[in-house]
Amino acid sequence: MLHKLFHPESVAIVGASNDPGKIGNVILKNLISSGYRGSIFPVNPSQDEIMGLKCYPDLKSIGHSIDLCVIAIPARSSVAVVQDCVSLNVPFIVMIPGGFAETGKDGKALQDRISSLIEGTETRIVGPNTVGIYVPGSGLNTTLTPTDRVQFPPAGNIAFISQSGALGLLTMDTISEFETGIHSFINVGNRSDLDELDILKYLASRSEVKGIALYLESIPRGNDFFRIMKTAVQSKPIVILKSGRTETAAKAALLHTASMATDDRVTEGIFRQLGIVRAQNETELMDFTRTLSYSRNAHGNRVAVVTSAGGVGVVTTDLLSLPAHPDLKMAEFSERTKDEIRKLIVAFGSVQNPVDITADGSVSQVNDILAILNEADEVDLIILYALPQTPKMTMDLVDVAVKWQRSGKPLLVGVLGFKEAKGMLLSLEQQHVPSFPSISRTVRSAEALAKYSFYMRRMKDAAV
Repeated sequence: MLHKLFHPESVAIVGASNDPGKIGNVILKNLISSGYRGSIFPVNPSQDEIMGLKCYPDLKSIGHSIDLCVIAIPARSSVAVVQDCVSLNVPFIVMIPGGFAETGKDGKALQDRISSLIEGTETRIVGPNTVGIYVPGSGLNTTLTPTDRVQFPPAGNIAFISQSGALGLLTMDTISEFETGIHSFINVGNRSDLDELDILKYLASRSEVKGIALYLESIPRGNDFFRIMKTAVQSKPIVILKSGRTETAAKAALLHTASMATDDRVTEGIFRQLGIVRAQNETELMDFTRTLSYSRNAHGNRVAVVTSAGGVGVVTTDLLSLPAHPDLKMAEFSERTKDEIRKLIVAFGSVQNPVDITADGSVSQVNDILAILNEADEVDLIILYALPQTPKMTMDLVDVAVKWQRSGKPLLVGVLGFKEAKGMLLSLEQQHVPSFPSISRTVRSAEALAKYSFYMRRMKDAAV
């Protein structure tokens, strides 16, 4: 079990420092400022006290059990620390430094040495070459980036496993704009010991985790990957951003984290077979994971679109009709559905799909139209464009979206613009309504939901 890795009662930081230019200083400061309530033990033989905490010359001098040891000293100096962790039965180590397998032959030999030290013991390693881990629900932040440089997201239900530390931190910084909640972030780095699959197995067993996002530069442990993912995807939606598609990118991955990439056609086939949704970039990675985590599955791929701006509906229709989006199609409304909508909107609006309620449309009209579409057999999921620039579209629209997203068919909301849009997007995200600041992101996320829902129906049918 990895419980103490995510919820340690005590943390030692080897390399803690009073020097703001040192990584050990940043990690200790992050841990304290994140509200961690367990015991903290700075370790540095040249310091007596750091940030008001007693400092110890080495791990053996602490005289207290240690659940997690964060190593923030150069690679070659870390060997002795790992030996101490093993002798003290420290269950988990987060190894921050680079200089291992990603640097070549000598670095790989050093990494192999580290691995041999923990072989057959109870000690497990995250890294080396990792930026650390972040678990806001535990007040745990052992990352190496100062909090004045990165906005860390609040606690939530999305777990994020990344082979790249920088990409992981940048992604978390980005999603913090609308306060998307994170259960945990962990950068596996060179994965000398614990890898994505070990972490995934644990997170998939946690009821508080509703979706898992992964960034991979290579597929770990071939056959094990298939077996573990097949089990995990039955309990949680899994979205993967897999790089190394091209030969050039594969070479870059090798230099970055010592990763050997796999043929991308094989990867694509494996993902489809397992029911994993694939993202094309870091924005989609989080958009898709949010959508799948917040939504119930759709019964099909027929989409109804509701908008107060005709052009937005036309662009959406174009996107849904392109060969690049085969997993979705515009729903064809029955005469009954059109007649019901006709009673609600002005004569120059459109009762066809997309429904255009025009700039005269109100929140109450949106509510009534959503009620009709939720009863329409020809509709499987709904895209609503909440455009706060129109006079009658107030923040009350958030309550309407929340009501139908929780009780009706899957609902995704596009909120375009800037001045008023940001507040509406923030409110929708806080209520776990999948919402997006662009047409294309809304459509792509709806496609991801339809694709995942198809995978789940296929899996259910196969089990019968």
